[in-house]
Amino acid sequence: MALSAFIFDFKDLHLDVGHIENILGYDKGTSDEPISLTIEEILKESGSFPNIRAEYRIFENFTFNIPEMSLKINDLDFNVGKIIFNQLRNSEIIVFFLATAGEEIVVKSSEAMKRGDFLRGYIYNIIGSEIAEAAAETMHDQLQQFMASSGRGVTSRFSPGYCGWDLSEQHLLFSLFPDNFCGIRLTSSALMDPLKSVSGIIGAGHDVKRMAYPCKLCSMKDCSFRRSEDSKR
Repeated sequence: MALSAFIFDFKDLHLDVGHIENILGYDKGTSDEPISLTIEEILKESGSFPNIRAEYRIFENFTFNIPEMSLKINDLDFNVGKIIFNQLRNSEIIVFFLATAGEEIVVKSSEAMKRGDFLRGYIYNIIGSEIAEAAAETMHDQLQQFMASSGRGVTSRFSPGYCGWDLSEQHLLFSLFPDNFCGIRLTSSALMDPLKSVSGIIGAGHDVKRMAYPCKLCSMKDCSFRRSEDSKR
């Protein structure tokens, strides 16, 4: 069971004003000046945040239960559902990961909201989510490169609460890691602290592919993966 850890400089994540404008519903370069300037200021400030990180653990001993569309690792049954199971079922390796933007941007958002600067607070919140996703994406890219050295591909990554995988199984996922792994604590209600964090699963093997997220098969509308795909169109 191998473990790898990454600490990212903000510049490694390649987030820019145009990307955040897209998330906010604007075409690149079309947001009002107060919005674009606030985005630019917060992105610049984010360069000083020290706790943007990601970690993953590799598991090679697991079994798939095809009738139940689940997988068992360390005597734990993960009921990932049809969509995710079909993406993972040819995997030879299972990878669980955590990624976080850290606590700083959550605190900044809360402070802005408390003083009545709701625009800045909201944009902090949006950028925090995108930092966490970008950290996971960068980790995913590096995992893909590592697996390619042995001729393996990787799947897309999937998180509890999406694509039919119940959020409560976050507790099972976190049980595979030491306490406070990646600086993230899980609450009793399965929310992560820091809030701007991501967890999930990736498959690897000779007969799997990293594909666009199967959003057309999923009923969730308010989803970061769906928004990300929509922004590319």
